[in-house]
Amino acid sequence: MNAAHSLSILPAVAEALAAGHPVVALESTIISHGMPYPQNVQMATEVEGIVRANGATPATIAVLDGVCCVGLDADQLERLGTEHGVHKATTRDLPWLIATQATGATTVAATMRIAALAGIRVFATGGIGGVHRGAATTFDISADLTELAVTPVAVVSAGVKSILDIRLTLERLETLGVPVVVNGSDEFPSFYSRESGLAAPHRLDGAAALASMLHATWNVLGLTTGISIANPIPAADEIPASEISAFIEEAIVELDVQHVSGQDVTPFLLKRIVERTAGRSLVANLALVRNNAATAAAIAVEYAKLQG
Repeated sequence: MNAAHSLSILPAVAEALAAGHPVVALESTIISHGMPYPQNVQMATEVEGIVRANGATPATIAVLDGVCCVGLDADQLERLGTEHGVHKATTRDLPWLIATQATGATTVAATMRIAALAGIRVFATGGIGGVHRGAATTFDISADLTELAVTPVAVVSAGVKSILDIRLTLERLETLGVPVVVNGSDEFPSFYSRESGLAAPHRLDGAAALASMLHATWNVLGLTTGISIANPIPAADEIPASEISAFIEEAIVELDVQHVSGQDVTPFLLKRIVERTAGRSLVANLALVRNNAATAAAIAVEYAKLQG
């Protein structure tokens, strides 16, 4: 199988890219591993609609039968939402998926890699991975960070997932030379919450200013890194950090007791937090994903203007 046969771009996405129109990449792990059916497919469809409503073309990304798919049709979304045995794929898993013609839902890192292959510069997700708590002994650090260091895609998220060590994650991003900016706040958000107690490395306000930073990074300076754009959850939807921190600590204790490790850590913790908050964290998660999709689309629109 050659490279051309390993990448399939949905016609609507290919047309938008060829015309220089704005496109926003979307990940697929939220479909196969993030929530139950049919809510997962309904959410994926809704988020694509939000991207379109804000002037961009959505491109949900996954690997289906060994082919990196950029943009999924309704049947493919349904397949990801219902099929058992779909692999959770980060960048290192992509060669194996292609070689074995297997199916995988892409994480932030893998989505970035495939988006870059297709020429997509803006990607909306919920939260990025990072340095796990206790990483000094476990060495558990998300591949999202290393991908941000080498792949020129802007990732719009609600910040680093609050189950992680946000301070060390920001330190690691600095070491890797990844530009980090917060949209409209002087404080770095913490996923479910607008506050983390940590200052924003940099602040910009609105899509036009953020698009200018993308242009400066890649078109002026010629940098090849990604960009982390932290987009705080809307105030009406947040769970204050002071409230949710106790639930996170309880979930981490249970994680250690049950000896959960590797790629199972994040899904385990998020599921426990949903249970402990009686579903409030899931509602917040959905709200921030919607907000990030709208913001990413607005940034993609403004960036496309700068390329014209």
